[in-house]
Amino acid sequence: MTRTQPNDVAVAARRPHVPALDGLRGIAIVGVLLFHTGHLPGGFLGVDLFFALSGYLITDLLLREARQPGTISLTAFWGRRIRRLFPALATMLAVVALVVWAAGVPDLVRTTLSDGPWVQLNLVNWHLLAESAGYWDRFGTGRVFEHLWSIAVEEQFYLLWPVAVILAVRFAKRAEHRVAAVALGGSVVSLVLMAVLLDPADPSRVYTGTDTRAFSLLLGAAVATRPVGRVLQRFPGLVADVLAVVLAVVLAAVWSLADGANTPWLFPGGLFAHSLCAAVLIGLCAQRRNSVVAGVLSWRPLRWLGEVSYSLYLWHWPVRVLLSPSVTGLAGWSWTALVVAVSIALAIASKHLVEDPVRFRARWARGRRGGLVFAAALAGLGVLWLVLPAPAPVTVDLGGL
Repeated sequence: MTRTQPNDVAVAARRPHVPALDGLRGIAIVGVLLFHTGHLPGGFLGVDLFFALSGYLITDLLLREARQPGTISLTAFWGRRIRRLFPALATMLAVVALVVWAAGVPDLVRTTLSDGPWVQLNLVNWHLLAESAGYWDRFGTGRVFEHLWSIAVEEQFYLLWPVAVILAVRFAKRAEHRVAAVALGGSVVSLVLMAVLLDPADPSRVYTGTDTRAFSLLLGAAVATRPVGRVLQRFPGLVADVLAVVLAVVLAAVWSLADGANTPWLFPGGLFAHSLCAAVLIGLCAQRRNSVVAGVLSWRPLRWLGEVSYSLYLWHWPVRVLLSPSVTGLAGWSWTALVVAVSIALAIASKHLVEDPVRFRARWARGRRGGLVFAAALAGLGVLWLVLPAPAPVTVDLGGL
């Protein structure tokens, strides 16, 4: 069997664009922004929506590639992911690290230089857990890279899930049934782990751990398979459209009622139910693009926010930490407006100056040359964490006691 090496354009040509999914990304980033600026306690569920979307889109891409002559190329897949995600991430890491080192308080400088290498290794979620950095202590001084726990979870998924899909496609006669079974079975295992490992006093472990959050990604992956898609197609048109409206209302209600660690029903099964509703809504929007819900989600401002959502997510938290109310003297919606405006400006600059040029136009970013550039960029970031001097730790003189 001949191995193909598809590029971004070829892959995109095989997957028709669904505007409503961009709108869902826009909804997700709005929720996260409002949560992190203190206006929507349930807005953190936007991350779950991102996870379900990522699981769906990546699995759909892999299965579409598997249906073509040849087979899935891991190197091509990972190359596309690197070109899509790494340039903006590396730029943000370097800029924020330098700004924090030049102007941040000593504690913030220390945590930034400590967290940076783990972000680079896509393991920062486990690093933060090892340091007992509680996720729900969100209104303290903060760490400028702590929001990247979710990027680490997705990157770990991108590393492992394509291998599982390749094995299913290569060795199973009914390949997509096997992929669906693995995704659904894995999501149940992940739910059980969340229930078993849950510490009601601090649910950070189950919220940011890859094993206990995998169900959000895997439920989206399951919906991308043909067997699950056929189940959704069995709903008559009007029934499917009404179901999409009901799911959208349910998600909105959960976002308005949830309050993180203060919501006891969230972790034993509420997050799983939310992710399942989100995944089914994604599948319905992809199948019925002329439905009322898909039409609302295709509203141009929402789609535009979705298109810049990755960079907006990368930048918004460092901006929130560095332009805190204590620094700016602002509070409430005026402070929120400042944080959102600066974050959007940085996201636009990132998309048009870094992301799109590297992803679509830079020939040097592909093939062996691209691998060498990627390795050099990794080495450069590694040097940055080493050469920036960290402030000396605070010492307490107990000699007089």
